[in-house]
Amino acid sequence: MKAGKTIRKFLASDGRQVILRTLRWEDLDDCFDMINSLVTEGANIVKNERVSRGEEIEWLAGALSRMERDEKIYVVAEVDGRAVGNSEIGRRLGGYDEHVGSIGMAIKKGFRDVGIGTEMMKVLIDQGRKMDLKVLTLSAFANNERAIHVYRKMGFKKTGQIPQKFLKQGKYIDEVIMTLVLI
Repeated sequence: MKAGKTIRKFLASDGRQVILRTLRWEDLDDCFDMINSLVTEGANIVKNERVSRGEEIEWLAGALSRMERDEKIYVVAEVDGRAVGNSEIGRRLGGYDEHVGSIGMAIKKGFRDVGIGTEMMKVLIDQGRKMDLKVLTLSAFANNERAIHVYRKMGFKKTGQIPQKFLKQGKYIDEVIMTLVLI
């Protein structure tokens, strides 16, 4: 999919205009700020250390390359000209599970609980269907009730759990595996 392509526009429940579009090179500063703000916040993401600008450049270049090769689609939520959410969907490659797609999503503090995650999930599910995927999977920290609520609302069901997968601030947290069958 082409970088910077607008997919959907909507009003968040707080009245802000949101544009959902594919990732583009110009998102570098916003993505760099977003990942580091999530790490600083202690958000429920796997990354626990701030990234350097060089690391973010490397990630963005790889993401745009994967998108150009149709391996993954990266969708950002833009509010007031700034990327405030980032998500992805990608096909598993090279095996009996090529019909399975994996989803990931993160939304910056101050932009949660206003419908952005729900709309991003709708777009990812639509893209999964366009990619002819039959099964979508994702994982979440078991204590991330906000995200799990959105995933359930979108039809995902809990299909597994890995005990004590994450060690965050001295406490073990399970990983919840969720699945949506599209056929």
